Amino acid sequence: MAGTLKRTFGPVALTTTQTTNVYNQGSTLIYDVIRHIHVANKLAADTFRLYLGATGANAAGTELFFDYPVAAKQSYDFYCALKMVSTDFLVGGAATTLTLVIEGEGEQYVV
Repeated sequence: MAGTLKRTFGPVALTTTQTTNVYNQGSTLIYDVIRHIHVANKLAADTFRLYLGATGANAAGTELFFDYPVAAKQSYDFYCALKMVSTDFLVGGAATTLTLVIEGEGEQYVV
């Protein structure tokens, strides 16, 4: 069965709060497969963190990216096949407030 292509989350301006919920879909009747995460840098060089875990949490061992650098006025693209169910959250932030913007695309499936 084919999924529905969609912008899964964002754009979201990252802040220095490393526990910001970037993505979650709350329905147990669907799941998303994130295929692409795009991080754009509007200003000076910066780093970001992204965790896969619970809401508002960034526990050790759940890091997808940890202080990952994005050069000034450049972007970073990550291609994946990350299945996300209703209990999964992408949580993160940046070293500098409002320098980095994150966005993701993928497919949505009905259970």
